Amino acid sequence: MSNEPYEPGPIDYLVVEFPGSRMTGEGLPLLVDLVDRGIIRILDLIFVKKEENGTVEGVQLVDLTGDSDYDLTVFEGVSSGLLGQDEIDDVSAILEPGSSAGILVYENVWAGPFAAALRRGGGRLVANGRIPVQEILASLDAAESKA
Repeated sequence: MSNEPYEPGPIDYLVVEFPGSRMTGEGLPLLVDLVDRGIIRILDLIFVKKEENGTVEGVQLVDLTGDSDYDLTVFEGVSSGLLGQDEIDDVSAILEPGSSAGILVYENVWAGPFAAALRRGGGRLVANGRIPVQEILASLDAAESKA
């Protein structure tokens, strides 16, 4: 165990909608790999389903595994308390009826020591952000069409 104090990385979240509640589990091995390699730490992971009539219910991870080759129960009970009913309600409001969604809150573990080193060196964060993938793809498509 290191004598260095714990330096948490930035906390991010993802909401992934599955139209028609069709989840293949294809991304699960990649998520497990990120955790196993210490790149991220999952703080919260829940699934919700919005019925055709608009009602929303939580979905147990064990119920999602079904006939899939992927075992979601490895994440059973993952909860930091950061994800509350207000956040679940916000996600539910944007889901299409008949869809399910996974809500993932995670720490970017890799960034903690890097950020601490920058602070020790006198640096300070003055801006950050994220470019949506859709914008990147659109820019690449536009550049390709001009070529």
